[in-house]
Amino acid sequence: MNDQTSTNSVDPSLGNELIRLVSFKVGSEQFAVDILRVQEINRMMELTQVPQCPEGVRGVINLRGRIVPVLDLRTRLGIDASEESESSRIVVVEVQGSTVGFIVDAVHQVLQIDPRIIEPTPQITSGQNTSYIQGVAKLDETLMILLDLDKLISTESLQMLDSVRSKAA
Repeated sequence: MNDQTSTNSVDPSLGNELIRLVSFKVGSEQFAVDILRVQEINRMMELTQVPQCPEGVRGVINLRGRIVPVLDLRTRLGIDASEESESSRIVVVEVQGSTVGFIVDAVHQVLQIDPRIIEPTPQITSGQNTSYIQGVAKLDETLMILLDLDKLISTESLQMLDSVRSKAA
């Protein structure tokens, strides 16, 4: 476990209770999501291709009898595609009552951070929708981008994923 306790105050509404996150790598960047949203983390497995899937949906997996759509997080985040490796994983999360998997390059660790080290999302993007970035945490020499799953995978996207799930069933 890695506890980060900096005194850089950002959002007083976050409080002082440590936040537990699952951190992972996509491309050369570090990302994290709230651990309470993660159901499980799996090694890469064979994906079943579903015809006419929306862009970024790599297929579906059968997870103990449940059909789970799997997204390519690189595509979703606008990061160049690459081949999966031995360290690639499928992170299974719950978003607005739906179970969804997304592919990451590597899962690093579960960590606890002080919410005071989280900075607001920088306003440096040019017209890109980055509302899914909850903030940026400063950890030692690295920056970790905190993702808001509800904004990353919108209601509209979930409806498309439900149609993928029903096509696969």
